[in-house]
Amino acid sequence: MTTPLHIGFIPLVDAAALIIAVDKGFTAAEGLDVTLVREVSWSNVRDKLNIGLFDAAHLLAPVAIASSLGLGHVKVPIVAPFNLGLNGNAITVSPALHAAIMSEIDGDPLDPMATALALARVVAARRKSGAEPLTFGMTFPFSTHNYQLRFWMAAGGVDPDEDVRLVVLPPPYMVDSLANGHVDAFCVGAPWNSVAVDLGVGHILHFVSDILVRAAEKVLAVRQSWSEKNPKVLASLIRAAAHAAEYIEDPGNRAEAAHVLARPERLGVGAEVIQRTLDGRLKVSPDGQRRESGRYLLVGREGAGRPDPAQAAWLYAQMVRWGQTEMRPDALRTAMAVFRPELYDAAMGRPGAASNAHGAIGAFAGPAFDPGDIAGHLAAFKIGHWKP
Repeated sequence: MTTPLHIGFIPLVDAAALIIAVDKGFTAAEGLDVTLVREVSWSNVRDKLNIGLFDAAHLLAPVAIASSLGLGHVKVPIVAPFNLGLNGNAITVSPALHAAIMSEIDGDPLDPMATALALARVVAARRKSGAEPLTFGMTFPFSTHNYQLRFWMAAGGVDPDEDVRLVVLPPPYMVDSLANGHVDAFCVGAPWNSVAVDLGVGHILHFVSDILVRAAEKVLAVRQSWSEKNPKVLASLIRAAAHAAEYIEDPGNRAEAAHVLARPERLGVGAEVIQRTLDGRLKVSPDGQRRESGRYLLVGREGAGRPDPAQAAWLYAQMVRWGQTEMRPDALRTAMAVFRPELYDAAMGRPGAASNAHGAIGAFAGPAFDPGDIAGHLAAFKIGHWKP
């Protein structure tokens, strides 16, 4: 007897573990009959998960926290027992903005502080000339993309709420918006940065791993009430996703994984673009310049699948910094409790596993992040909405 499940996803490479789990038989091996439902926007995924149309979902990590806190929508406690991906985002800019930043840069173009300072000079020059503010696209107010853009530009002195415009766009619409001049840049997950480069309408300025060494991106999310009623089913789903992640991380399987992900009903883009993402070898400029990084997207390696509550604390701190919520100890505890490493450990047969030992968040600016001192973290930054 199999258990039917409906799971929502957005066409992004960091949905790979879910898609491969279903299409290569890992869920079936666990006794699960999973129907994957492709969605366009994160609000659709969140709402269908919250009201029970989805049993589980590929979800932005901050949305799981915001839903559990009742921020921006109804309060529905969410559990995230598996990370579908760490990192994987990039900041892509139009050819015109890329040229402007490069003309102002003083330092290494791969150094996010150098580009942030250059951006500040571009913004100041535009203001002086009376030009419209630059517009940056991101996928959702409660998104890693929003916080990563803000963290980067604020480090260089650009106030994301005063000096530029930030607009919400669904991931599949980012490229057309850049090509049409509706935005000057965006932060989004793969494959959409690469698609923009391949079409000649964008330059990848930074991998998010330049900004944060280790950033929780997407999670396997379920309602807390559902997890409590279906613990064995959830454990089976975690194992299937974990085995799929191991499959993807084997270089010998990458071509097949990319082919599966490329199908029209899954991501609907070229397999070669997807494989470049999984391999961490990306074309970053329309002229063919390439860049390689072993940290571009972590699907299963380096303990990526195991949730780390410290990552949830960092995301909560960004919500506080940018005025989405007030700082409260009970809310911090709720946020950290969304990430459930003990459920992962139990499902994988590793009860009592040690805490994540692969390194902290590693932001390029500010002090090392301490989940026990959110106020100290926020006080280190001049730009933001939080006041001590």
